[in-house]
Amino acid sequence: MGFWSNIGLVFVAGLLTAVATGLGALPFFVVDDFSDRWNVGLWGLASGIMLSASTFGLINEGLAQGTVWELAGGLAIGVALVVVSGEVLDRVDVSGFGSAEETSDRHAPDGGHVEGGHDEHAAEAEAFVEGNLRQLVLILGVLTVHSFPEGVAVGVSFAELGLDSAETVGVFGLTLPVLAVFMTVAISIHNVPEGVAVSIPLRSMGVSEWRMVWWAVFSSLPQPLGAVVAYYFVTLAERFLPFGFGFAAGAMVYLVATEFVPEALERGSDLPGGGRRELVGGITAGVLVMVPLAFA
Repeated sequence: MGFWSNIGLVFVAGLLTAVATGLGALPFFVVDDFSDRWNVGLWGLASGIMLSASTFGLINEGLAQGTVWELAGGLAIGVALVVVSGEVLDRVDVSGFGSAEETSDRHAPDGGHVEGGHDEHAAEAEAFVEGNLRQLVLILGVLTVHSFPEGVAVGVSFAELGLDSAETVGVFGLTLPVLAVFMTVAISIHNVPEGVAVSIPLRSMGVSEWRMVWWAVFSSLPQPLGAVVAYYFVTLAERFLPFGFGFAAGAMVYLVATEFVPEALERGSDLPGGGRRELVGGITAGVLVMVPLAFA
């Protein structure tokens, strides 16, 4: 295939991962809510999948194609980008009631404390329902920080597309790098719990099921863009490919450590043991799900 055909294929792969986020809203067609136990387990599942994808896929491939120092440099830059972006967005008035730091100390209408993670999703829901353009633009920035690294991981994994040296597998008549298929499946599975997290506050605000599906997909739309951008740059200079693998892995592992795990523990704070058992169980399940794909 030619260059633009490859770009189109990478965009479609990224779009599939975004569409998978909409699957997280489908259970609300038949149930009203998820228990805290299930929420913690789903966040643990997403964490296990992302850690497996980073280790078995990106880091392993980066070491195979470059030096430890190249990979480590990419890891450091990936973490730094997420840290800096998060610091910038923490100072942005997303919900209309102050910065993220201020909203984390807000109180619920019943007098209870509103935790940061729940409040962030509630702010998304409020902007989605009311159609507040300013809030939607700001929230898109937040979503980009969360979703863009995952799109980068998909794009980097397609860097070997068309290379004779690449290990490939046939999918729907196309010859694709094994790593690309692995990462696309991994990110897609991971996005389902993300869709649940977006849908929960929307459900509480009375949003219809199909609108919940749409907004869940919308929350991951930066992923196909990130995939295309990453693919374009790593194909321009293949010698930077190990750096690209490290960059994507560093960003995703950091997101797991600073976003997914704290979110799970927050939701499981009222469970026996603070939800740690459910979290560990979910992480273990996520790793086990991805192991067969890693060695396929």
